[in-house]
Amino acid sequence: MKHFPASQLIINGDGSAFHLHIRPEHLADKVILVGDQDRVNMVASFFDEGSIECDIQSREFHTITGKYHGKRISCVSTGIGTDNCDIVLNELDALANIDFATRMEKEDKRSLEIVRIGTCGAMQEDIPLGSFLVSQKSIGFDGVLAFYDGRDRIADLGFEQALVDFIHYPAKAARPYVVAANPALVDKIAKDDMLRGCTIAANGFYGPQGRVLRCDIAVPDINERISAFRYEGQRITNYEMEGSAIAGLSLLMGHKAMTVCCVIAQRKAEAANTDYKPRIKQLVQTVLERI
Repeated sequence: MKHFPASQLIINGDGSAFHLHIRPEHLADKVILVGDQDRVNMVASFFDEGSIECDIQSREFHTITGKYHGKRISCVSTGIGTDNCDIVLNELDALANIDFATRMEKEDKRSLEIVRIGTCGAMQEDIPLGSFLVSQKSIGFDGVLAFYDGRDRIADLGFEQALVDFIHYPAKAARPYVVAANPALVDKIAKDDMLRGCTIAANGFYGPQGRVLRCDIAVPDINERISAFRYEGQRITNYEMEGSAIAGLSLLMGHKAMTVCCVIAQRKAEAANTDYKPRIKQLVQTVLERI
């Protein structure tokens, strides 16, 4: 079993993880991740009365643990981007699988069930605004997974190469990686009433998602190419900004993870819905019922 010195695993004076500021006993086996720290309160508003065990916020990381119909669940906000998700996933795994008193890796490992709830932009004409879309595969434009051993072992390398070739992916950008969500968890959450697809997790909201404001982008027709791309019957359905790091790191760590988003932008139709909160609330209720 590994030992983790203070410079590798920083533990606060109260025994909590450095960024999340929660202690091991605060973490449930079922975890909902959201980007917006305020959305944690909305998720927790559905928890059973009197069941909240902790409500802790540090920077953009907000955690509430409680019960929904008797199921113990932690809701954690990640903020925006896969760089934040690298922090969150590593600290959640440390809370689950490292003894904070001895700094030793635990012999008996805990496997968390992690569902990210977010928003996204659709890349195909037949995906309407307001849809709930589950990412069966996440495509990381962020490069985070390249810093971890095992990146190629868990990635779909054929899909990755075909995508790089087809969309004229910028040579100086981090190479995309393609990782699958946990199939059993996908079936559990999506059932037969949610769309399923392959999702790009972009490392920015504007240029990395093909948006053009005052700065031109390196591949002007990249979104047309992304929409037209096909690989073994699969197509790219949407953009978001966190799912790839969550899926990839969870696979490496032995956790079950997936992302489900509400479609709030239609990139092909150049349409967007800013009044999406009622649909997000419905999605949260659905996930809480099914997780």
